Amino acid sequence: MFEVAIITASDKGAKGLREDLSGPCIKQIVEESDYKVVSMEILPDDRALLADKMIELADKEIPLILTTGGTGFSPRDNTPEATKDVIERETPGISEAMRMYSLKITPRAMLSRATSGIRKKSLIINLPGSPKAVRECLEYLLPTLDHGLKIMLNLDNECARK
Repeated sequence: MFEVAIITASDKGAKGLREDLSGPCIKQIVEESDYKVVSMEILPDDRALLADKMIELADKEIPLILTTGGTGFSPRDNTPEATKDVIERETPGISEAMRMYSLKITPRAMLSRATSGIRKKSLIINLPGSPKAVRECLEYLLPTLDHGLKIMLNLDNECARK
């Protein structure tokens, strides 16, 4: 069972002006897949705040940090930039796979600027901001993420030998 932290990027959500539906959706999906949610927060769409929170969580060695929101074209969408500020190694295949899968559902997936990468022993993945898109992306990614997390944490000895 891997630990997961969830960060929702939303100015209105952080002020209590809009209910966050994506964060709880992520929580439900990952818990159904035997992940343990250890942190769940809503932050404003502020690049520095988001980056600081990702660093804090990665320093605690939480294996999976999932963000939702802030990946579009709005001037306040800062999640990919905050993520790039903190990661040490990019994992472009994850972001590309999400977009490729999502493009089968909607052409608007091409507008996603989501990114992903590794900081220390934490994999950080930007997810979309809508519950529907979150569900689609996670259901596609989760079966493979378990394998990747085991490799990242050197828990899968058979993979480490190959």
